[in-house]
Amino acid sequence: MLAELSIKNFAIIEDLSISFEKGLTVLTGETGAGKSIIIDAIHLLVGGRGSAEFVRHGEEKAIIEGLFQIDDPNHPVKSKAYEFGIEIEEGMLILRRDIARTGKSVCRINGKLVTISILREIGATLVDIHGQHEHQELMDETRHLTLLDQFGAESIYPAQNEYSQVFRRFEQTLHKLKSLSENDQQTAHRLDLIQFQLDEIQKADLKPNEDEELSEEKRKLGNFERVFEAIQTGYNALKGEQKGLDWIGMVMGSLEEAAALDSTYQDLSDSVSNSFYQLEDAAHTLRNELDGLEYDPQRLNEIEGRLNEINQLKRKYGKTITEILEYAAKIEEEIETLQNKETHIGELEKELTSIKKDLVLEAQQLTELRHKWANKLTKLIHKELKELYMEKTIFEIRFESERHHFAKNGVDHIEFYISTNPGEPLKPLSKVASGGELSRIMLALKSIFSKHQGVTSIIFDEVDTGVSGRVAQSIAEKIYKVAAGSQVLCISHLPQVAAMADTHLFIAKIIKGGRTKTSVTPLKTEEKIKEIGRMISGTEITDLTKKHAEELLQLAGKNKIK
Repeated sequence: MLAELSIKNFAIIEDLSISFEKGLTVLTGETGAGKSIIIDAIHLLVGGRGSAEFVRHGEEKAIIEGLFQIDDPNHPVKSKAYEFGIEIEEGMLILRRDIARTGKSVCRINGKLVTISILREIGATLVDIHGQHEHQELMDETRHLTLLDQFGAESIYPAQNEYSQVFRRFEQTLHKLKSLSENDQQTAHRLDLIQFQLDEIQKADLKPNEDEELSEEKRKLGNFERVFEAIQTGYNALKGEQKGLDWIGMVMGSLEEAAALDSTYQDLSDSVSNSFYQLEDAAHTLRNELDGLEYDPQRLNEIEGRLNEINQLKRKYGKTITEILEYAAKIEEEIETLQNKETHIGELEKELTSIKKDLVLEAQQLTELRHKWANKLTKLIHKELKELYMEKTIFEIRFESERHHFAKNGVDHIEFYISTNPGEPLKPLSKVASGGELSRIMLALKSIFSKHQGVTSIIFDEVDTGVSGRVAQSIAEKIYKVAAGSQVLCISHLPQVAAMADTHLFIAKIIKGGRTKTSVTPLKTEEKIKEIGRMISGTEITDLTKKHAEELLQLAGKNKIK
């Protein structure tokens, strides 16, 4: 859920911090107080289109920051965050967006800079904003199949997974067949090219790790003079004019004589003796090394030439010798396939026919399951609409299934159709225009789909426009029902909706120091009665109005217990 929201220098908001709770939070206040501005800020926070016009007059930038608490270990935002390399610690996700006066936006998620598109993808899993005239996911016919699949996920997803596996095999085989079925001229060109490449690689006679071994040998040859000089200096120090070994021999003899006279010096004598013999062995080894060291400038040229040849092949066929050899094996197999093209085409056609039969069966099973769940969904939506006093409304899920037109998600295209008045033909949901009807239809759909969409917070921005009376009460109860499964923030002018709130925030516009500011106040019971009374009667609040507000709150309390 959205736990904290911080807004600075955004429109008429100077500096505002709001804490949100679970359940239903209703925002009320006079028109122009800044209710919709708060929703606009959340919309921008989750990737909405930004503009320099949002920056408060006289300020350099607007800052919006939100803390989301993710309690569900399987929440879809976690896989999205992992995909973009964003760590979620202790179930907390902080989104931040800075909008400069120049119009430039800077987006961060848990402190990591991200693009606006990444912010939008992450935001889509966290918040669903629904406004009276806003084009929403439920109005987008391309999303209807996904929504149905989410609704019937327990059986549709496993079947969809089976279909997807066969579909991938189908696409891979079809691609191979199309590649082989190219015209003879293209095949000949391809064959000439890869045969030349294979000959070039085979002619090089590459050995695994050869480049590393040659580079090491080159390094040694490049340091030959320094190595020779160092070894010779060491040998001369021991056996040359400096006679280092002779002097140590004298020390050894002296200590042996001392040890013979006094055993106290025996350990010291042994230590020097061991060192002498080790140094003598070292001098012998150094002599052998000097005799064996031989500088071969021709060998260095050979190594450089071979490394150059290998690097040329790397530029063409792979970053390492292993990759080059793997590429050679791959094109060798392709050459064999192209040289025996007709045979392979026949085999692929048989394989494709077999896979297609499997794909048809998987697609049929998927379609049957979708029809089954579509019937369940239709009944549920009719029930929801009836509770919203739209019992005459007809809802239908229409299928267009092309048996042999395979797509990633099957062969089905679906769209939601609806008729709100008896005698009227069913029309696509996106064509429903009446504000009040649209509000109720969308709310009925949200009541069902909010459980399956996985979003953390749902925001209703004046979706109750155009309704009153018993319909208003039913909308209030339906919004509260949605809040049982997701955090809901709702801007409303209906006292029935405000009465159902778990948390009631009053938004007010104040003028201080000649500037307009927005304030947010959580209402206690008495304040809540007063605000609901204002919503019922307008500016003048009478005792009767207060009594009516109290009755609404009592009725809401009973409805919550149902």
